[in-house]
Amino acid sequence: MASSADQTGQRISSRVTPDEAVSIAMVAGETSGDLLAGRLLSGLRPRLPHARLHGIGGPEMARWGFQSDVSMDKLAVRGLFEVLAHYREIKGIQTSLRDRLLKERPAVFIGVDAPDFNLGLEMQLREAGIPTVHFISPSIWAWRGSRIKKIARAVSHMLVVFPFEEEIYRQAGIPVTYVGHPMAEVIPMEPDTGAARASLGLPEHGAVLAILPGSRMSELRYNAATFVEAAALLLKRNPSLRLIAPMAGAAKAAYFRQLLAKAGLSDVPLEILEGQSHAAIAAADAVLVASGTATLEVALFKKPMVIAYKMMAASWQVLRHMGYQPWIGLPNILAREFVVPELLQHAATPQAIADALSRQLEDQGLRTRLQDRFTMMHHDLLRNTATLSAEAVLEVMAEHRTPQGKRP
Repeated sequence: MASSADQTGQRISSRVTPDEAVSIAMVAGETSGDLLAGRLLSGLRPRLPHARLHGIGGPEMARWGFQSDVSMDKLAVRGLFEVLAHYREIKGIQTSLRDRLLKERPAVFIGVDAPDFNLGLEMQLREAGIPTVHFISPSIWAWRGSRIKKIARAVSHMLVVFPFEEEIYRQAGIPVTYVGHPMAEVIPMEPDTGAARASLGLPEHGAVLAILPGSRMSELRYNAATFVEAAALLLKRNPSLRLIAPMAGAAKAAYFRQLLAKAGLSDVPLEILEGQSHAAIAAADAVLVASGTATLEVALFKKPMVIAYKMMAASWQVLRHMGYQPWIGLPNILAREFVVPELLQHAATPQAIADALSRQLEDQGLRTRLQDRFTMMHHDLLRNTATLSAEAVLEVMAEHRTPQGKRP
């Protein structure tokens, strides 16, 4: 007997031939969203091999035949005033995409993270009768909880990656599915540090620090120099320390080098990688990481870390008063305590960061406790995300393709 997932796939596929393939539109606004979307597509593409996949995305989505109509980098801006500086361009992209999709009428629109861009677009599409799925909840449990009302109007079905989020949406009457976090599947429960070092040409022994100052240009602008200055201080304490910094593509690697040159840090012995962030984290003894999805990736690799973050001063003055909880790093939010240090804005000085990293590198008891805590976290987040998210999307499509299916 076919499973419910197979039956759902058959209901959709039975209505689709290679000559009349469905269209699925998606938007991912940055590298982490591209990874999330790629995992969803790994479950969806085999069910709908002839579907047209397009919108805004990156290389992980492209692996599954996704065609990006606009460069994903156009949306990769973070910080209140930084976004305002690019508002006209971003709004133009959103309006143009909306108009095309209203004419095309895709079977479903899937917004992947990027809530400030996607929720507004989803609301307009849903009002026009196009079903919408949003993959990864905005952090309404951390700040701007009032967005739940907008989400209720914009989203036909929410896919959440943390178990505690499911009840929030159920109480609000929003259809929701907990799909686990895709990174919990991608990252091995027991990472192979030796193999990662070999792949990067690093020695088997000796301390390695990975530096991840952010995947957006705006994050590099504010974090790059401070992060590398902190690493330089650590090198004075341990000259044999190896430094590696994975960048999200050639353009960001070039910009990172420019920022270091401008700050007089070009002589710091730092190996800059294009991509290979997971190999860099796996190879490291500790990681200096900007706040964001990368903090969870580091935790899933069971690596000690220091979370640091700087942004435009005006953005900081506004955003620092808007949070509901004392943590910004995902490992700390999930643990409900400061299991790793967070150094933000004025507190994120090179000296403070270097001092915090020294403990992460040298305190073996702390390292063991973190490894145990992060292993438990990994188990909590581990689900078959590709299958669960694909099934949810297929159900939404099936509901809106049958005569009984209700339009939003």
